[in-house]
Amino acid sequence: MARRGAGTWIREGVWEIPLRRYTALLVTVALVAGAVFAVRSLLHEDRSCGPGVTRPAGSDECVGVATGPYDFGQPRLRDTVRAIGRENDRLRPGSYVTVALMLPYTSTSPTSLNDIRHQLQGAYLAQYQANHDSNGERPQIRLVLANPGATGAHWRQTVGQLVAMTTSADRLRAVAGIGQSTYANKQAVGELTRRGVPVVGSSITADDLANGQRGKDPYPGLARVAPTNTDEARALASFAKVSAGKALLVYDKPGDPYTRTLQQSFAALLKGSPYEPQPFTPPGDRTEEGTTANTFRQITHLVCDTSRETDTILFAGRHTQLRQFINALGGRGCQDRRFTLLTGDEASYLTHEKELDRGALRHNLSVRYTSLAHPDAWTKEPERTGGSAAGLAALRRLLADATREPMGPIGPVALDDGQLIIGYDALRLVVHGVREAVPAGRTVPALADVGLQWPQVKGSLRVDGASGWICLDVHGNPYDKAVPVVELTPEGSSRFVRIAWPEGKPPGKECLPPS
Repeated sequence: MARRGAGTWIREGVWEIPLRRYTALLVTVALVAGAVFAVRSLLHEDRSCGPGVTRPAGSDECVGVATGPYDFGQPRLRDTVRAIGRENDRLRPGSYVTVALMLPYTSTSPTSLNDIRHQLQGAYLAQYQANHDSNGERPQIRLVLANPGATGAHWRQTVGQLVAMTTSADRLRAVAGIGQSTYANKQAVGELTRRGVPVVGSSITADDLANGQRGKDPYPGLARVAPTNTDEARALASFAKVSAGKALLVYDKPGDPYTRTLQQSFAALLKGSPYEPQPFTPPGDRTEEGTTANTFRQITHLVCDTSRETDTILFAGRHTQLRQFINALGGRGCQDRRFTLLTGDEASYLTHEKELDRGALRHNLSVRYTSLAHPDAWTKEPERTGGSAAGLAALRRLLADATREPMGPIGPVALDDGQLIIGYDALRLVVHGVREAVPAGRTVPALADVGLQWPQVKGSLRVDGASGWICLDVHGNPYDKAVPVVELTPEGSSRFVRIAWPEGKPPGKECLPPS
C-alpha cells in the first residue's frame, strides 16, 4: 500500500479513524437510550391494579370499575368477591345486563368496611336469587364493583367508566349502593342520572339527595329503598313522643348532606325548646378522630346543667362523632339522671364498634336510633301491612345456602346492623326495574326505560323487601317505609325495640301513596 503513495495511505487512515468513532458513538447513544427508557419505566410505573381498576396519578388508591373478581386489597371482601366472580363467569354472553354496586371499597375504616362487606353480601344474594330462582326470567344479572375512592374523591373517573359501559357489550343498566350521603356521592349521583344511568340508593337518607323536594326532581332515574332523614325523624318522633321542653339538640356544624338534613328535621321537632342547640365541628373526613372528643366532654357538662325534666338528647352527626359523644356521656357528672339519646341510621355502624365504651350504656344512658332494617323487625311484630316475615325468611334461606358451594362461601355474615338486608333489597329493586322494562319479544331493556319503572313500584307491583314493603312515590322515594327503632346494648350488639312509621301508622294493604 505504501507504493500507492502517501496520499492514499493518509486517506485510508482518515476513513479508518472516523469509523471507529462512529461505532463508539452509536454504542453510546444506545446505552443512553436504554438508560432513559429505564428511568422512564421507573418514573412511569404501571398504574393498573386489575381489569378496569387503576391508581390515579398522585394516589395509591385503586379506583374504577372492577370487571373481574378484584377485592381492592380487602381480605374481608375476598370470599364474596370470588362468589360473585363464579356467578358472573357462569353467564353466557348476550344473556345478561350489568349492574354496578358503587361503594368506597378502599375505605380504611374497619367499621365502614364491615358495612361494605355486608352490603356486598346482600347484593350478591339478590343477584344469585335473580339468576337461579326467578322461573327463567330474563335478562340475567352480572354484578360488578365500582369504587370512587375511600372519600369518593375519584368519582369522576368511576362515573366515566360506568357511562361508557352502557353502550358496550357490558350493557350496564343500573348502579346500586352509593352508601353514605356525602357531597362526593351527591355529585356522582347527579352526573350518573344526568347521563341517563338509573341509580338505586341503598343507605342514602339525606333529603337533598332525593327527588321531590320542593316539587323538583334533580336526579331523574334515582330511586331509594331507605326513608329520607325527615321521614326517619317523623317516625322517631311518633315512637318517642319527643317533647321540645325536655330535649337538647347536639349537631354537626357545618354538616354534610346527611347530618345537615337530620339536624333540620330534629330542629323542627324542638321548636320552642328552652335550650340552644349545641354544635361540634368534626374533621372534613368524618371517619377521623379529630379533636371533637374534647368538645363532647364540655357538652356533657351542659347536658348536666339542664333541668332535671330534660331526659332526651337528639344527635345529628356521623358514627365516629357519635361514638365519641357516647363515650363522653359515660363519664358525665350527672350519672344519677337517665337520658335517652336518639339519632339516625348512622348509629348502626356502632353495632360491632370495638372502640365504643359499652359501659356507658350501663350508666342510665340509652342509645336508640332509626335503623334501615333489622332481622327481628318482622319476627317479633304481629303480621301487618308494610311488611311481613316472609320476605326476611327468603333471605335467611339464601344465607343458609351461601355457607357452602356452589353458592358460597361468602364469609362471616351479620344481619343486626341492617346493611346486608338493605343491600339485598336495593338490588332486588334494580332487578324488578330491569325486568319490568323489557319490551315484548326482547330480553334486554333500553337504558332509558329502566328508570321510568320507579313510579309504578307500588300496589301489586311493590317489592316485598326483607326490610319491609318498598312502595315508591312518583319521585322514587319509599312511601311510609317501615323504620325499625333499635337500641345499642352493653353486650356488644343491638336490640330491636319497635317498628315506627313516618305516617304514624302502617300503610294500607294497597300501599298506594296519596296525592
